[in-house]
Amino acid sequence: MQRARVIKSTGSWYTAVTEAGEHLECRARGKLRQSGSRSTNPVAVGDWVEVEGQEGEWAISKVQARANYIVRKSVNLSKESHIIASNLDRAILVATMREPVTFPVFIDRFCVAAEAFHIPVMIVFNKVDLLNGEERQLLEEFMSVYRELDYETLVCSATTGEGIEELRGILSGKVSLLSGHSGVGKSSLINAVEPDFDIRIGEVSDVHRTGKHTTTFAEMHQLSADTYIVDTPGIRGFGLTDMPRDELAGYFPEMRALLSECKFYNCRHLTEPGCAVKKGVETGLVAETRYKSYLNMYDNDNEENYRS
Repeated sequence: MQRARVIKSTGSWYTAVTEAGEHLECRARGKLRQSGSRSTNPVAVGDWVEVEGQEGEWAISKVQARANYIVRKSVNLSKESHIIASNLDRAILVATMREPVTFPVFIDRFCVAAEAFHIPVMIVFNKVDLLNGEERQLLEEFMSVYRELDYETLVCSATTGEGIEELRGILSGKVSLLSGHSGVGKSSLINAVEPDFDIRIGEVSDVHRTGKHTTTFAEMHQLSADTYIVDTPGIRGFGLTDMPRDELAGYFPEMRALLSECKFYNCRHLTEPGCAVKKGVETGLVAETRYKSYLNMYDNDNEENYRS
């Protein structure tokens, strides 16, 4: 038996790297696939696993306990979620103001999902070379909302190199998930940080302006001995699985700080009198964009609505 970390998944085959640095192509044992997991994938990128067998016949027999993981809503109606990656030090959302537009509700869904799984969040705004002066100012104002909530933010351009050195330093010594809509330049950023990766870069669709998928499955890339990036397919939205609606506000830090001040202990922060969260919106303690995201998440469980 060998201990190894899964760095790539294609659905039926997994690439795992042993502690000695050997790459093994593995399948999951049948009992592992039929383990009754409520996720669509019993083995995820980032998992530490136990591998048994011999050359050409390696099998994952056990998944070790995960420190954390992050999920998205599965398209498989028989399951609740799909684990994107596990054992992460940071979840980085790559967003863009143009080509394509990343809407605030998508950013907030990502932040809430990461909060729920206790994963620190960083928001990287890419393609800033496309913005004019007024747009850069609007972006700075928008980012200030998240900075005040202690979310890390960074502006980058994979084209001009702006912010790349800072991003390289932030990634150093960590396992970081890199996610966002297709077309925002996740692969471009990875290539800028480490040109030797030569990851395929997606083209933005002229029809839908939301990008064409170029990565089919999540994959972990090693930058150095202790630095890893998990590159994921472009995704449209995160399903907040297993999260009761009455707990949603607790994953918004600025709302969480006000919950004890609401008149009613079971306040939904919708139409109730004496709601401290609604008052916070009026006084500026809660950004209006964030409150709108809360309403969207509270009212909708349909990914078609996550982009509005």
